[in-house]
Amino acid sequence: MSHLETWDPKPNAPREIRGDYRAIATATPGIRIGEYMPLLAQQTQRLAIVRSVHHHCTAHGKAMYWNVTGHPPLAPELAVNQPRSRQDWPCLGAVVAKLRRPPAGLPGAVQIPYPLVDNNTLQAGDHAGWLGSRYDPVILRPEHGKPYGGISRDLGTPVLKLADGVDGPRLRQRQTLLQHMEQSIDAGTSGKTFDHFRHMAADMLLQPRVQAAFDLSREPPPVHDAYGEHLCGKSMLLARRLVEAGVPLVHVICAAGDLNGSVGDHWDTHSNNFQRLKNDLLPPLERGSVALLNDLADRGLLEQTLIVWLTEFGRTPRLSGHAGRDHYPHVYSVAFAGGGIRGGQIYGSSDKIGAFPRELGCGPNDLHATILQALGIPLDAQLVDFQGRPLPVTDGKPLPLF
Repeated sequence: MSHLETWDPKPNAPREIRGDYRAIATATPGIRIGEYMPLLAQQTQRLAIVRSVHHHCTAHGKAMYWNVTGHPPLAPELAVNQPRSRQDWPCLGAVVAKLRRPPAGLPGAVQIPYPLVDNNTLQAGDHAGWLGSRYDPVILRPEHGKPYGGISRDLGTPVLKLADGVDGPRLRQRQTLLQHMEQSIDAGTSGKTFDHFRHMAADMLLQPRVQAAFDLSREPPPVHDAYGEHLCGKSMLLARRLVEAGVPLVHVICAAGDLNGSVGDHWDTHSNNFQRLKNDLLPPLERGSVALLNDLADRGLLEQTLIVWLTEFGRTPRLSGHAGRDHYPHVYSVAFAGGGIRGGQIYGSSDKIGAFPRELGCGPNDLHATILQALGIPLDAQLVDFQGRPLPVTDGKPLPLF
């Protein structure tokens, strides 16, 4: 996501830097953001915008890994993606699932509506890695919603449908039969993990309280209208329902399901940056985000629910020959709201062309420490890796946003 057109515009820079967008005033005096986020501009009293995040991975997959796990990938200087492995650091959702138990029958972490994919390869960073598959986020997608253009593969599981010809009583009979067959079997660790997911799937299909959390049809038309008919908004609405039901962490992917060489409705705007942002990317993101902020606030949940707008890196300050911006990890922006965050503030800054941090530089590990602190997870908590080594949950320092 380009920081220069969103959270950190540079209106006084030369045109080959600032591009076609203007900066606009917001509800907070002194804070200006990109002109195609007018709805979020009226929400800055709730936002803390961090303009000085940086790392040095220029490949999508490795940059995703660093931001979602809070740890650098292998060989970060090599601009190639990193396929997932069980030796990876666990993603934030997996860490939270390990350290905060959800209500019975609900997943510890959910990702909507896709896994992280680039050129048909699942990327490192959005599963539990060495914590084990028991803590992998469950990938789900809403049934409806206008899809992103481009490669939006059917990679998420449709939310909660029994197979044709199988109703609730029949599924319960099958479960009872299976339990009788398994009573004399010691399945070991892998079997226990499978059993965990099988029981959770059964709860998601059969327990009315659990199933209700996933049912968007329970929302009235005005709520659907507020979030919009795009898959982006539907995913945020589903996220709100899951958080309200007690799922500790939900990760919404607001872009097409596969970067596929920068073709499609996603933030990899190597060409036609301004029109893609204006027409296809910012409208659903902004509409869903504002609906989520207002919805949580109206329900009295915003102060106990942290929202983070995260990206793997920013975009180059200088425009390319195709009116695009290329990969740029040396400075980018992230925004926070809710969860005890003090709104109406900017943390850190970039230089006059948005090329490097100028003040208060921070890294993905510091973002993770901030998130964990907001979630009430002790920063000295430890995880045990596949070799039995105790490791700190983060090596970052929380930003003073509270």
